[in-house]
Amino acid sequence: MLDFNHQPSFHERVTERIDAALQAEQADRPQRDYLGGSRLGVACERALQYEYTHTPVDLGRELSGRILKVFEVGHALEDLAIRWLRLAGFELHTQKANGGQFGFSVAGGRIRGHVDGILAGGPEGLGLTYPALWEFKTMNAKAWRETVRKGVAKAKPVYAAQVAVYQAYMEGTVPGICHNPALFTAINKDSQELHFEMIPFDGGLAQAMSDRGVRVITATAAGDLLPRMTADPAHFECTWCAWQDRCWKVG
Repeated sequence: MLDFNHQPSFHERVTERIDAALQAEQADRPQRDYLGGSRLGVACERALQYEYTHTPVDLGRELSGRILKVFEVGHALEDLAIRWLRLAGFELHTQKANGGQFGFSVAGGRIRGHVDGILAGGPEGLGLTYPALWEFKTMNAKAWRETVRKGVAKAKPVYAAQVAVYQAYMEGTVPGICHNPALFTAINKDSQELHFEMIPFDGGLAQAMSDRGVRVITATAAGDLLPRMTADPAHFECTWCAWQDRCWKVG
């Protein structure tokens, strides 16, 4: 039952102000005019198309202040991971000599990506070869444990697809990067435990994701709506989708 007499506590009032400020800041940021390479592994191509075209999300599915705080904490933890790896003897480059992130742009700029870092060297005896892509993620304890147990490819296929795409497209500017395993790093946000995994280049996956990107761009240009990933609106992927209502209303 709703309590219409509830008065926000001091804690709630401060939090609401922070959340509102973060949402206002997010609204002022320019929208991407390209398909992000990190998103090509999304299971549903229609959802990816909605994302690419900046289709308005369903009512109540907007990015909340809590989620925006999660994103910012992730950036802060990435800075820590960079420091720790360098302290341990890794030669990790996160910006080009003239500034800016390493990245790629293909399909006339309609598919782009920015990599977390490039490893040019590191301690001996670890089995790593260089140059190597470095990819960083933060996870809650449950997701982190699943990734440790199953590996990135099975536990987080979107991340595996991102790594493969980045390795493929960065080969032109960083020769040899697709011949060496990427170093995937994940931090457990609850315990600060780290997971490291070497991910060999999967050329088949990279090609499949590149083809998917072309399908999204081509269908959008033609005004066609791509098919859903499932015929079941109660599928768990659909229940989490920001366009669930819109998608199932259009047929």
